[in-house]
Amino acid sequence: MAKTVYSTDPDWQPQQSGRRVSRDLPPKEQTIYAERDRKGRRGKTVTVLSGFVHKDDTMQKLLKQLKSTCGAGGTLKDGGTLEIQGDHRDRLAELLRERGYKVKLKGG
Repeated sequence: MAKTVYSTDPDWQPQQSGRRVSRDLPPKEQTIYAERDRKGRRGKTVTVLSGFVHKDDTMQKLLKQLKSTCGAGGTLKDGGTLEIQGDHRDRLAELLRERGYKVKLKGG
């Protein structure tokens, strides 16, 4: 699909990119994948949590709680993915299981 560079239509609006979730799924209906990653980060490890189906405001609240629990920084990426600085995969997996999520560990 080609991107529109210029349009003479005065009512034209660019397409919104990124995910838009209209509702939150309950934790018991979600499977979260937890993995360690160092690629493209100059050797620094991050914990990547993917598979969330929540609205952006709910994701921000969850991210804040997880960062506080780990005492680390983190960010919200597109597609329902959270990145927490450092190797906190096991701790975060246990915490998410306590909240009712199904968690699967990826990688070694």
